[in-house]
Amino acid sequence: MKKNEHRPTERVLDILEVLSSNTEGLTLTEIATAIEAPKSSILPVVHTMCSRKFIFMDKNTSKYTIGISSYYIGKSYSSSKNVLEFIKSEMRYIVKKSGEICQLGILDGNKVLYIEKVDSDEPIRLISSIGKRLPAYCTSIGKSLLINKTLDELKELYPDGLKAFTQNTITDFEKLEKELIEAKTNGYAIEKSEINDYTSCISIPLLKDSKAIASLSVSIPTFRFSDEKFELIKNILLEVRFKIETFFKENDIDADIFMFNDVE
Repeated sequence: MKKNEHRPTERVLDILEVLSSNTEGLTLTEIATAIEAPKSSILPVVHTMCSRKFIFMDKNTSKYTIGISSYYIGKSYSSSKNVLEFIKSEMRYIVKKSGEICQLGILDGNKVLYIEKVDSDEPIRLISSIGKRLPAYCTSIGKSLLINKTLDELKELYPDGLKAFTQNTITDFEKLEKELIEAKTNGYAIEKSEINDYTSCISIPLLKDSKAIASLSVSIPTFRFSDEKFELIKNILLEVRFKIETFFKENDIDADIFMFNDVE
C-alpha cells in the first residue's frame, strides 16, 4: 500500500474491484484471498457495504456480488461521460472552423483545471495537457469561470494578491472585477498574453442555472490574433455555447456535474 493511501478505503475499493471482475460472485473467504486480507478485518467492511447496498449477498450461496448502489453510481458516471462526449464533439467543430486548439476547464479552488482538449493541425500552436492547472485570474478560461464572483470573493480566493506572469497580467482586483463584469455582459472573456507572452485566448462560460459549471477556450498564438480572427472565434464560441447550454437544459444536467472537492 502506498503511504498516502487509507487502509480501510483501500479495502472497500479492492472489494469492489474484485467483485466487478467476478460477476458470479465470491464468498467472504474468496474475497479475503483475492485481496490478500484477513477475513476478520474485512468482515465489518463487507457488512457495511451490504447495508448500504454497494454489494449484495445471496443467502443461498453466501456469495457477494455488486449491489444496486454501485450500479447507480456507475449510471451517474455514464451521464457525465455523455455530457463530455457531446462537448468534445463541439470542441472538434470549433477546431475545424477556427484552426486553433480548444480546451475545456473547470474551477478547482482558485485555479483552472484543464479536463479536455482538442489540438489543431497548425504547426505553431499552444502546447497544453489535460490535468494542467493555472491561476484562474490570468487565463481567459478562468475568467469565464469567475464571472459571478464579487470583489470580496475574489480577494478571498487570492489572499496573497494577484501575481504578475507577464507585463499584461492584471494584478489589480478592481480592474479584474471590471473585466469579469464585462465578460459576463458580453458572454465571453478575453486574455491577451497574461499567462505568457506568446498566446492570447477567447473563452465562453458554460452556464446551468446561471452558474458557470465549465468553460471552453480557444488559444491563438499572438501573431495570429487579428481582429478578423477574433470575430471568427468569438462567433463560433457563442454559437457553440448556445448549443451546449441547450443540451444542458434538454437533458436536465445537474449544475454540479463537473464539481468536486479537492482532497489533500
